[in-house]
Amino acid sequence: MKCYKLCELNKVECPVDDCRYWIDYDEDLNCTMIAADKHGPMTLREVAKRLKVSFVRIKQIETKAKSKLFKKCLKKKDIFR
Repeated sequence: MKCYKLCELNKVECPVDDCRYWIDYDEDLNCTMIAADKHGPMTLREVAKRLKVSFVRIKQIETKAKSKLFKKCLKKKDIFR
């Protein structure tokens, strides 16, 4: 069983701070997976609050990720033509 499932099942904060899903946010038991399950889609401001960075920084990350996905999609379409 994944550690986030154990934490959720036992309602305890995740003690594994080197886990790739760990965040410093007690309300969500320090786990991004639990946060996603608990809250579903979140606004950029909600994500910024959990990661303790600015809304602007989250927006920059989102914009870069969308750009990468768009470029990847275009490359894929060229391959299949």
